[in-house]
Amino acid sequence: MASRVENYLAHLDRLSGGVEPRFLPVASTREGMKGVTVIAYRHLPADLTTALTYGVSLAEHPDWTTAGPELCVSVRSGDDRWAWAVGHLGESLRGRCPFRYGNTIDFGERIAPESDMTAFVVGPPSVIETADRRVDVGGPGHEGHDIVQLVGMYPIHAAERHYILDHGVEPFWDLDWNPYDVTRHPAV
Repeated sequence: MASRVENYLAHLDRLSGGVEPRFLPVASTREGMKGVTVIAYRHLPADLTTALTYGVSLAEHPDWTTAGPELCVSVRSGDDRWAWAVGHLGESLRGRCPFRYGNTIDFGERIAPESDMTAFVVGPPSVIETADRRVDVGGPGHEGHDIVQLVGMYPIHAAERHYILDHGVEPFWDLDWNPYDVTRHPAV
């Protein structure tokens, strides 16, 4: 019988077409809870680096009634700091942050030297088809009891984070900005 993590990795293998990922471990800061692993793919899709977490959904949160989140970031950059940042946030905020669409998360400093971005906004992961964003990781006989929801983490500038807090996420999505370009200027 396949384990929870094996079922999750099999889903990612199917989505990636079998591309071999790199595994970046993030140590746990909580006693009794395993760390988070970032599964990173270069050039997937095309010129993007895409990274997904495993371990965020192991925590519990009152808002996670039907599924626990795992985080996905896709950026036009070869710098692993983007993957590490999402892994760090996932590990440190799991069980405390709901990671709901529209949530903004302040990283507290520049995420990578190539960019002035210091935050993320949560949204649907645009590089993953809607039907593939919910993953049943339960074993045989337990289907539907352990669901992971893949959520997107989009790097943003501090001014954009404040704009979202003041105006909501929908007006921000409607602005002219490239969600993969970490060197772009603020959209507001």
